[in-house]
Amino acid sequence: EEEKSELHDSKEDPRVFQKGRPEYRSLSYDKSEPVETLPLEEGDSILRSVATSKGSQSPATITDHFVKLSRLPVEQHAALVSNPRFNQLCQCAVKSMGLFSTSDLIHVLKACVRLVVPPTHPLLNACEDEFCRRVWDMNLDQVLLVADCWRCLERSVPSYLSILFSYANMHWKDLTLPHFVQLLYIIGEGRRSPADLMQKVESMILKHLDSFTLEEVGAICLGLFKSLSGISDHVMRRIADRVSLQMEDMSTYALVNVLKVLRYTRMDHLPLLKELGKVIPARIPAINIQGIMHITLTCSSLHYFDEGIMAAVAMLLPSKVAYCRSKDAAKFLWSFGCLDYEPLNEEEFYSSLIEQMHRKLHEFAKFPEHLLTGLLGLAFVKRFPEELIDYALRDEFIQRTRSSKYELQKDLFTLSKSVEIECPNYQGSRLPAQLSQEITEMVLTFAEQEIYVRPEIVEATSLLESMLGGREYVKNHMILPHTRSSDLEVHLAMDGHPIPFNFKDAVGDKKLRDIGVSLTDDLMSQLIKGRSDIQAPMEVDNEARAHRQERGEQGWTPGSGRDRAVLSGASLADACLEASPSLRPNRHPRGLKLAIQVSNRNHYCYCSKRLLGLHRLKRRQLQQLGYVVVELPFWEWFPLLKRTRLEKLSYLHYKVFDPAL
Repeated sequence: EEEKSELHDSKEDPRVFQKGRPEYRSLSYDKSEPVETLPLEEGDSILRSVATSKGSQSPATITDHFVKLSRLPVEQHAALVSNPRFNQLCQCAVKSMGLFSTSDLIHVLKACVRLVVPPTHPLLNACEDEFCRRVWDMNLDQVLLVADCWRCLERSVPSYLSILFSYANMHWKDLTLPHFVQLLYIIGEGRRSPADLMQKVESMILKHLDSFTLEEVGAICLGLFKSLSGISDHVMRRIADRVSLQMEDMSTYALVNVLKVLRYTRMDHLPLLKELGKVIPARIPAINIQGIMHITLTCSSLHYFDEGIMAAVAMLLPSKVAYCRSKDAAKFLWSFGCLDYEPLNEEEFYSSLIEQMHRKLHEFAKFPEHLLTGLLGLAFVKRFPEELIDYALRDEFIQRTRSSKYELQKDLFTLSKSVEIECPNYQGSRLPAQLSQEITEMVLTFAEQEIYVRPEIVEATSLLESMLGGREYVKNHMILPHTRSSDLEVHLAMDGHPIPFNFKDAVGDKKLRDIGVSLTDDLMSQLIKGRSDIQAPMEVDNEARAHRQERGEQGWTPGSGRDRAVLSGASLADACLEASPSLRPNRHPRGLKLAIQVSNRNHYCYCSKRLLGLHRLKRRQLQQLGYVVVELPFWEWFPLLKRTRLEKLSYLHYKVFDPAL
């Protein structure tokens, strides 16, 4: 029973919504439709007649043969499809293809679905060509039904879908609610997003939103997610509004599909997330591993920490870890590490997932991103499985990452440098020095353009220079390049006086000074209040963009998220070349070295002061290297940006010269 509950039928599960309305019977292939079984003797008789007819049978007779043969017992289907006489029947159908009525041709296609004819069969090639020619003479029900049959046959039909989308565009006013949902299902299964339809899609969603069944809402969201279709914040929020009010009545499968697109659009819908915390924990034992993974990944991607959800997942996972794919294990590790949550059963939880990563090691050759995702999640919570790390830093694995569709070199950089700092006795493989240098150089340009010039950092730098005595007393750079965010470094003598040390960055500092970022009311509003959409952390699924968005789906990638000023655009290797190549502990012989953090909302879990795993890792490593971490928390510093210069200087003086340091 447990194994059965873990099975996910990627072909049938997304079709559950079709059972909710009788109208779908004319738009989709219904495998549950009862058919009268054909006796074997009658099947043999049909095949004999095909052999003796020598291709002289009419399209209507050929259609009748296909329909009847498809009613043979299921266990006979494979033998039938490989029977030479059946192949002769298919050849007759191909020769007469242009003579079939559209209705008969659809019956032949449905018979092929029932018989599980291989998707590359010559008969299907001919059928696809013929349907492409006929689309404009077919009605909407027929066009959608044929597309559904292609999906059931698992045949890729890009040409047919292109024509279908044009057809739908021309007949948009004729689309009923079931037509629309079935179209969204086809769009999702075809993994294609027709750009010219998306504005109409959003309008239709809003038009019928209150009339959709909850399963249809889930199907629409899955279609949008699979096709990587963009959806406006307004429409996503309207969908989330409805789901948050009816979540108890929604199937877990449909709910997970809503969460997928919520994650993809980075929507911070607090009522839905709070309701999720009430509904999901009790359901966790009955949800399969993939569903649990998507729920957990949604929380981490949106930086939303709910201990009830995470604890329920952690307690169940060790007993079901054998059902985890490499992708599932990696994303569980990433999610828990990202949210910096170590559950009560942390040793059992982490050891079971690490063991599963070992068992799935063979899969990482094909999916290298999953190994790095899992190892970085573990690094966030100070866990470093050395055998897996050694495998990930070998030359042959590094070569595999180069051929990945995801940008993984920065992840390798973060992993390697973290091991260097936190595992001094590690004897395994390491990232080549040349590759580290290449990543550093690549990031330097980005950092100078996007990181160092952020207004809250520029303002803090300028004021600290004024307060301490000049540019040589403050350095705006990245002490730890692999952690992708900047530090304001200040040195203090034992008596508390600042020590000049930054004599090499005058030109760089002059550049920053000349930029002259204006703190406008609009900019201040964005900094203080944040934007409505969420910038995710290190992102990993679907294609490259979705993969990144899931990681906050790799590389904590830039986006249009809330508070672009922090992680937006930050590569995993945000760094400056001046950063010391050696990351050995380095206390200043005459006093303290301060690493001042100008934090941002995206350093923390949503609506909380709980640091995310990456920033917990960074501060831990800074302290390990002898730095004293001083934070200018966003809830204090951002509001001060609109206050007087004296107030800001007073605040910075308090932070830097705190006697507790």
